[in-house]
Amino acid sequence: MSDKHPSRVVVLGLGRFGRSVALELIALGTEVMAIDSDPKLIQRYADDVTHAVVADTTDAEVMRQLGVDEFQRAVVGIGNNLEASILTTAVLVDFGIPDIFAKAISREHGRILERVGAHHVVLPEHEMGERVAHVVAGRVLDYIEIEDDYAMIKARPPKEAIGKPLGTSKLRAKYGVTVVGVKRPGDGFTYATADTVIESGDVLILAGKVADVERLADRA
Repeated sequence: MSDKHPSRVVVLGLGRFGRSVALELIALGTEVMAIDSDPKLIQRYADDVTHAVVADTTDAEVMRQLGVDEFQRAVVGIGNNLEASILTTAVLVDFGIPDIFAKAISREHGRILERVGAHHVVLPEHEMGERVAHVVAGRVLDYIEIEDDYAMIKARPPKEAIGKPLGTSKLRAKYGVTVVGVKRPGDGFTYATADTVIESGDVLILAGKVADVERLADRA
């Protein structure tokens, strides 16, 4: 097998998710081949990506002719057409692509993609809904679940920590939460140390188990 190209990504499916990923990758300086069966979508974004091709992503022979098997990273952005999503993922798995990201529209869809061989399954609607729910509930300013039961959040400091160095307030010992950094009004983000004195207007970046970080956020 030929060496795969680590500096390029193929994005299959230019729906909202696929094109968002493709355009962000381009902004990050990554070469992107975008493939979709819809000529209108390809025409619309042809000037925004490195290569744009109209093709059936479920056809292994066509994908091979386009050199998709030479990519090291692939993103399957097909969501609503479950059959096309699954078959496209299977084609990439058969090619031996080592890093396959696939969009799922439900947990059941995601489990099928994992069984087919996708290395990373993304549920954008579910994850965004979960993130927004935590913010709407009023506990946190922002929320990102890193993996099951582990999250990073932005939150106001608990009253017991204000005016003290982190080493003195011992938030980690009390709550099992790590203060990763501090954002002070008018200043940039700074990494937290035991000597960092917390002020009332600060925003803390916290990492830990979901229940623990929310428990600490409730103390603000």
